[in-house]
Amino acid sequence: MASTATARTRVIPRTEQTLTTLGLGTFMTFDALPGDDRSNLGEVFQRYVAGGGRVIDTSPLYGSAEVSVGAFLASTPEAAEIFVANKIWSTGEYAGDESHAVASFEQSRLRIWRDTIDLMQCHTLVNAAVVVPLMQAWKREGRIRYVGATHNENIAHDQLAQLVESDAVDFIQTNYSIFNRGAEDRLLPAAGSRGVGVLINLPLEKARLMKVVEDRPLPDFAREFEAATWAQFFLKWIMAHPAVTTVLCGTSNPDHAEDNVQAMYGPLPDEPMRRRMVQHMETIPGFADIGRMPWYPDKDAQYHGMIRAAQARGQARTGQ
Repeated sequence: MASTATARTRVIPRTEQTLTTLGLGTFMTFDALPGDDRSNLGEVFQRYVAGGGRVIDTSPLYGSAEVSVGAFLASTPEAAEIFVANKIWSTGEYAGDESHAVASFEQSRLRIWRDTIDLMQCHTLVNAAVVVPLMQAWKREGRIRYVGATHNENIAHDQLAQLVESDAVDFIQTNYSIFNRGAEDRLLPAAGSRGVGVLINLPLEKARLMKVVEDRPLPDFAREFEAATWAQFFLKWIMAHPAVTTVLCGTSNPDHAEDNVQAMYGPLPDEPMRRRMVQHMETIPGFADIGRMPWYPDKDAQYHGMIRAAQARGQARTGQ
């Protein structure tokens, strides 16, 4: 395991906050049914922290993930060093009502057992006109440290960029990968110019990138930036973008967590190398069709928490 003292970090110009360049995502991967054995998830968390990682992202929308994060934080000596990013997904009883957002925030504080939450984000821009000003008030009151907004689709890049350009947020979270590079058009340049923190989701395209390169050797030039695995190859490509702060990568496999943290060590590819990496991927059959592949190929059955149970009930009712 690499030394935590040398894990790569980025300083966000707007806030001077320092974060590790790899964060732990929890969508699907940290969702478990009540009473299920969570020991493997605890091991994922421990190996991520042991590898130098200090950022974790969760949401009330992620089934029981938020509860798991709180439990693991409570048993981790390094808990005070870990930057927690959480979210608000709320519409309210009527237009303009903020009571549901307030209730969600209080629930999150209890679940992760923190009086002050580092970052609260408006989840997928739901009710942003109400939620973002509310979070700004929480920041002024010292209840949260930073305000953010998230989405995971290209269609929202312009709206996120507008929030950045209006100085409404300290962070944005967006989708970006070697396959889907749409954030480069406006959003990443806007965040870079304003000094706003950038969290990246879907770095491996819900495991579809890994499926495309399955059983394929890494190109020899990967040695030049010390990528020993395909996961490190894809993560380092994103980390090398100057506007990116932290790449969020989720897993329920402890060995994969230990592999992923190595992307925080060693050199990053420069811009000519990043272009070469894209060119190489474009020669691999199936790469251009990733958007049409199902999520989590060969892995979907591993995720059987509250989200999947709810989806199964819905499918049963509709007969699909």
